[in-house]
Amino acid sequence: MGDDPEGSHYGFACIRRHMEIKALEKIAAQVRLDIVTMLCQAGSGHPGGALSAADLMTGLYFDQLKHNPKKPDWPERDLVIFSKGHACPVLYACLAEAGYFPREELLTLRKFGSRLQGHPGKDHGLPGIEISSGSLGQGLSVGVGAALANRLAKNDRRVYVILGDGECDSGQVWEAALSAGHFKLDNLCAVVDYNKLQIDGSNEEVMGLEPFAQKWRDFRWEVIDCDGHSFPEILAAYRRAKETKGKPSVLIARTLKGKGVSFMENQVCWHGDVPKGEKAEICFRDIKKCLEALDED
Repeated sequence: MGDDPEGSHYGFACIRRHMEIKALEKIAAQVRLDIVTMLCQAGSGHPGGALSAADLMTGLYFDQLKHNPKKPDWPERDLVIFSKGHACPVLYACLAEAGYFPREELLTLRKFGSRLQGHPGKDHGLPGIEISSGSLGQGLSVGVGAALANRLAKNDRRVYVILGDGECDSGQVWEAALSAGHFKLDNLCAVVDYNKLQIDGSNEEVMGLEPFAQKWRDFRWEVIDCDGHSFPEILAAYRRAKETKGKPSVLIARTLKGKGVSFMENQVCWHGDVPKGEKAEICFRDIKKCLEALDED
């Protein structure tokens, strides 16, 4: 591993790694506040899956990831392939919080000419975006290619692929999973936001995935189950993935769709609908209450 890059925001590659749990909880609450702020400003988007992934993404970006917001193309950085592209508000919020671009730019979400479109676009010029995504089921294939390239280059860069459980209906996910297991890509970690809901209903109603964990094991992956809203479990899961040798790892993170907003939690109707009026006020109230409670502790 190379030295921590000069000018890295808060010294991410070493100093800000292994943050206190409470600090991570505060960041995750701010990320959720930014998610609902930008979505309500835009008037459209996907809150449910963005909110459910907030803790997983916070743990990754602010404790585990080797990256440099001041030098987004730093050659030694780990890669984050955000496959569930429609949930991009959580990615944008994390990137802004980390210092890749000013938080004020979040308010341009989905606006004409903005770098923050409804699906991440590599060609939009937003720093921190590794691939254009949104056509579900393709990200893991990209991750496999990147992991193979890193192996050939003989570096220690890791590749993280953020998947929705609904997109695991796609056959391409399993072709990529089979390849990763075959090539023993222990520098690859898939993170499944397992909230058990997708656009048309529950996973079991639309396309049953169970036994989900066993499928990955059969494809020669290390399966790591965790509570996707518990930072001790999330961080332990990421560490275990790093320590696994000879095969890729998958975090199956049990989450709640719409986590952090009382009326959204575990409700499929908020997959792609943005709250307005009184509902929007409740969103802000719920998340600000969480932030205030963390400040009081």
